[in-house]
Amino acid sequence: MAITAQMVKELREKTGVGMMDCKAALNETKGDMEAAVDWLRTKGLAKAAKKAGRVAAEGLIAVAGSGERAAIVELNSETDFVSRNDQFQALVKSVADAALKTDGSIESVLKAPLAAGGTVESAITDAVATIGENLTLRRTAVVAVEGGVVASYVHAAVAPGLGKIGVLVGMKSSGDAGKLQALGRQVAMHVAAAGPLAVDADRLDPGTIARERAIFAEQARESGKPDAIIEKMVEGRLRKFYEEATLMKQAFVMDSERTVETVLKDAGQDIGGPVTVTDFVAFRLGEGIQKDSEAE
Repeated sequence: MAITAQMVKELREKTGVGMMDCKAALNETKGDMEAAVDWLRTKGLAKAAKKAGRVAAEGLIAVAGSGERAAIVELNSETDFVSRNDQFQALVKSVADAALKTDGSIESVLKAPLAAGGTVESAITDAVATIGENLTLRRTAVVAVEGGVVASYVHAAVAPGLGKIGVLVGMKSSGDAGKLQALGRQVAMHVAAAGPLAVDADRLDPGTIARERAIFAEQARESGKPDAIIEKMVEGRLRKFYEEATLMKQAFVMDSERTVETVLKDAGQDIGGPVTVTDFVAFRLGEGIQKDSEAE
């Protein structure tokens, strides 16, 4: 029986075991899913298989890199206690270091080699067996800038580069790199506090804009005003939404009298060149994960 990528993915989701081991198990059992699970257990991966499926919503976020390139990863565990484990912290840091040399996708990070040997995927599987909890590499990203810096910020840090909220911000300028890095860190701190959805309105998800527009239109219609007035009301509310949702239009958390856009413009003279934000990535630990109160 031909072993498909979907079968390998399904077995990995069932067991939490690495892709290469899952493929080998399916080959050995001629595609029998349940037999493949048993085969993995006989090979010493039983503990990892038993832990798979438990909700992992705790853990740590790590950032790595400096200069023009940086990486961010989220490695989840079942309990907050594990995030204080030295072994777990070292693992998350090593995963971020490995991610720095990839394109930032989870697939490439899982296959990435670690300085200590093996791959990220095999190291996580080994850690599941050692630590005794389900561990999941949930998100990864890389931000790179040509002619600028990537600044980072970690909130609620438990160790350098490790914490509960992590932010990367790409800053582009021909000016002083040191001053640009310092400004970038302030912008990263702003992102952590204010939670913008995108750099500017042009980069907002079209679906998000359409949803907000529909809500505003329905609210405006309840006023009973003519369509022409309703359209103006909708546009006004959208402008307000952009001010709240986009980085450039938000009031800067360190100087609420100015927007981030104004802060960058004013900083250009001191830094020695125009400053732009090329991109940002913000991970908040466990965001969007539904915790299972009945988990063992």
